Amino acid sequence: MNIHTPDITAIPERDEAEAALDLLRRWAENATTTDIIELDPSVARLVPGSDGVEYPAFSRDYPEGFDVDEGYKDTLPDLQNGPSSLIRGAKTRIQHVGISNFRLPLRIESRDGAPLTLETSVTGTVSLEADKKGINMSRIMRSFYKHAEETFSFGVIEAALDDYKADLDSFDARIQMRFSMPVQVESLRSGLSGYQYYDIALELVEQAGVRKRIVHLDYVYSSTCPCSLELSEHARATRGQLATPHSQRSVARISVTLEDDADTLWFEDLIDACRRAVPTETQVMVKREDEQAFAELNAANPIFVEDAARLFSEQLLADVRIGDFRVVASHQESLHSHDAVSVLTEGDTFAGDSIDPRMFQTLFHVG
Repeated sequence: MNIHTPDITAIPERDEAEAALDLLRRWAENATTTDIIELDPSVARLVPGSDGVEYPAFSRDYPEGFDVDEGYKDTLPDLQNGPSSLIRGAKTRIQHVGISNFRLPLRIESRDGAPLTLETSVTGTVSLEADKKGINMSRIMRSFYKHAEETFSFGVIEAALDDYKADLDSFDARIQMRFSMPVQVESLRSGLSGYQYYDIALELVEQAGVRKRIVHLDYVYSSTCPCSLELSEHARATRGQLATPHSQRSVARISVTLEDDADTLWFEDLIDACRRAVPTETQVMVKREDEQAFAELNAANPIFVEDAARLFSEQLLADVRIGDFRVVASHQESLHSHDAVSVLTEGDTFAGDSIDPRMFQTLFHVG
């Protein structure tokens, strides 16, 4: 006897589909919400007036007592660490990927041994090879928290970099830590004192197995134009005309690499070097005698922006603890509607043909 079974692979005719749909609707009209969801939540859309049917029926209560065990963790998806087949765009190496402006209160030691707890902004990045989808960025943060209770130094930063470089299986890595450091300074003549705040950044870079320790410092000073000073004096001497030279708030960003096995270069040491180079640092506490002294100090030290770069360079070259360096100076003119700028580099670390389009804009000192 021959038994003919229906051809289940055949495409149904329209009248067959309409009959099936009618049957499904009649079933859904008498089914419970649970029955519909267990069959297929999309069936709810076939029932007239079914807008109130939850699709699907999720719990809206936060599970306070839910316990995440290792088995459950293993089921969680991890797209960022997925296979290379998930990479979007060109499969090329990324030099830096990570986190920026991660904030921590960190203890930093001053030259006189006093510990300072400062709010610190951390940037941590690693290289990402061409065949890797991404990195677990939270591991960078966790690496820093391991060392958050220690007094920070380059040794501690290196330990943090070692941790997250190993965790993320990366070849190159970089850490930068920015903070504002208070230093008490005395006025020029009145005997008052106040706190000057210095924007400082520590940077640890590892590339191709070579590590560099870098310190960045923003030094804010007044620059009196030598040309304007001479013209003002000429007006006084030849015509008895009162005239004042123009001067302006100016900022130099000093970036230095530290030589291996050299003595400690304290932040205060770098600040002192800047003061020796350009002594017209802006003042904190000022009475009339201090203001007069500052005018005299500026008259004794008029500088163009080129002079500033070379004076800073002279001090940095004289310090055996310092290797490569860069001086970026910006005199934010009171005469012109533009600024006068200069960039001086020593060594290969900071050399480059290109300038960041917004480099000089970042040198504005915000009071």
